[in-house]
Amino acid sequence: MSQEPPHGPGTTRKLAARRRREIVAVLLFGGGPIFESSIPLSVFGIDRQDAGVPRYRLLVCAGEEGPLRTTGGLELTAPYGLEALSRAGTIVVPAWRSITQPPPSAALDALRRAHEEGARIIGLCTGAFVLAAAGLLDGRPATTHWMYAPTLAKRYPAVHVDPRELFVDDGDILTSAGTAAGIDLCLHVVRTDHGAEAAGALARRLVVPPRRGNGGQERYLDRSLPEEIGTDPLAEVVAWALEHLHEQFDVETLAARAYMSRRTFDRRFRSLTGSAPLQWLITQRVLQAQRLLETSDYSVDEVAGRCGFRSPVALRGHFRRQLGASPAAYRAAYRARTGRPEGGGERASEARADQVSAEPTAHGAAHSVRAERGERADRGERGDKGERGSRGEHADRTERGTRGENGKPESDTYTPRLPSQRGRTPGRAP
Repeated sequence: MSQEPPHGPGTTRKLAARRRREIVAVLLFGGGPIFESSIPLSVFGIDRQDAGVPRYRLLVCAGEEGPLRTTGGLELTAPYGLEALSRAGTIVVPAWRSITQPPPSAALDALRRAHEEGARIIGLCTGAFVLAAAGLLDGRPATTHWMYAPTLAKRYPAVHVDPRELFVDDGDILTSAGTAAGIDLCLHVVRTDHGAEAAGALARRLVVPPRRGNGGQERYLDRSLPEEIGTDPLAEVVAWALEHLHEQFDVETLAARAYMSRRTFDRRFRSLTGSAPLQWLITQRVLQAQRLLETSDYSVDEVAGRCGFRSPVALRGHFRRQLGASPAAYRAAYRARTGRPEGGGERASEARADQVSAEPTAHGAAHSVRAERGERADRGERGDKGERGSRGEHADRTERGTRGENGKPESDTYTPRLPSQRGRTPGRAP
């Protein structure tokens, strides 16, 4: 899942005359992880013209005084300094060494200047923190590793953080999630510059899919609290919710525990976690269902009850939307991969029924189930009000129609921007 907006007017500034589109600068700092740093070096720095991949010119630049010590104690010496950024049409900032440390001011000034002169700026993983520190993400959609998304949203409230995306393309500013998502974003840049054929040829050389299918970061989320949640008044409410997922409660319940109105709670919760409270709650319930499906022999109906869903239909609907498979097919795929035996009786039959028509993927999910029972469940999902009931539907409508103080939509997904506005209209990768 990724935001890949189509090109639109006013999405980028005119590139300064001294800059060249084919020149890509990679900005390195000491303490950065070697893997993330090597991704843009490999994608843009190796000549693969024999495979049909147009060549870029790579400039590896030091963002501070060297030598630059990286993971494993390796020391790097970059051939260029910040002055070389003035020639690049694309600048890539790999993962930043620490989300608690401010980046060097000279590097931030160079990034701001490059952006003003029309350069495309890319932040991989926690490199988004460097772009945010430079003010380049203010008022824009962005993503980063799901574990650090709440911290990014809290520290830079003007940034529209979406922790579910693998990468976000906002025209001249692009950001990606964790390590592997950096490859996804770099391939997207090649696809944008030179077309799908060139990106496909590069993907084959790297032995990775040209683009990943359904599902963004949601399948990788866990129950970790934001690192900076600290003594925030909502910390107790979030912790209570995680400990009581087996109970049926809604966002209004959480707002009441925080002694806030629903609207105030929504705004505060988003600033703390980077997610709308309803979406966060549903995601946590699905994660808990994953754990139970992997570690227990509870039936799907029992799992739904133990995760706070009002009905098995609600669980199946949300589970399929987030993971691309029914709960039973997910369990069957997980056990086939790990070699764990299935439970007996009705539960084993239920799992086998879904497994017949669902082929496991690399992440243990499966393609949509086409068995008759699965189709009946799908029809039930569309006709059932699901977990939230009528009260929850009203809350959904309220979220979709409400905007916070900083103008961000208070909803589970970001409202697409029109092509006439600055930036590009977010969309989903097929």
